[in-house]
Amino acid sequence: MVKNDYLIRSERKEDYPVVENLIREAFWNVYRPGCLEHYLITRLREHPDFVKELDFVLEKDGRIIGQNVFVKANIKSDEGRNIPILTMGPICITPELKRQGYGKILLDYSLEKAAARGFGAVCFEGNINFYGKSGFTFASEFGLRYHGLPEDADASFFLCKELIPGYLSGITGEYAPPEVYLFPAEEAEEFDKKFPRKEKLKLPGQLF
Repeated sequence: MVKNDYLIRSERKEDYPVVENLIREAFWNVYRPGCLEHYLITRLREHPDFVKELDFVLEKDGRIIGQNVFVKANIKSDEGRNIPILTMGPICITPELKRQGYGKILLDYSLEKAAARGFGAVCFEGNINFYGKSGFTFASEFGLRYHGLPEDADASFFLCKELIPGYLSGITGEYAPPEVYLFPAEEAEEFDKKFPRKEKLKLPGQLF
């Protein structure tokens, strides 16, 4: 049970190096040998679709232990409209405090703030076993498809949550991650040279 010993606040410029290192520690060797997410956050912060008002850090005992961010995105509806939504992440908690409830606290808080700002829905890639506890469901239940994914492929990673009830009612269409999320791995590897060396490992369960 998490005690009320935390603070969620907006990220400040002086937090950037701490947050980048936190993200690196949280994602290292999780989805691939090494990680890209600490470089991704630097790209997102500079992008016009980054929602600065929804850039949060979570502090415990004066130390940043978690973060979450949002970026504006779109659903391309089958009738030709662009439906404004948000996508999310990277989101993380420092490895030694995972599975203690802080991740859900940060997630629920940031979703509440996104809803309060009038955003209608969030789509992103994640694990339903965690994100389902905060109201996410499979995006296919909203009639949404993931760009480039064959019709018979497993899309259980593609999740969605309405922030405004009924926002996606009657809409079918396709989602693609914003282009800012897509970049050559070599760029991240070059960026990683600024950090202390860590061993890259190929581990079971990695996606790449």
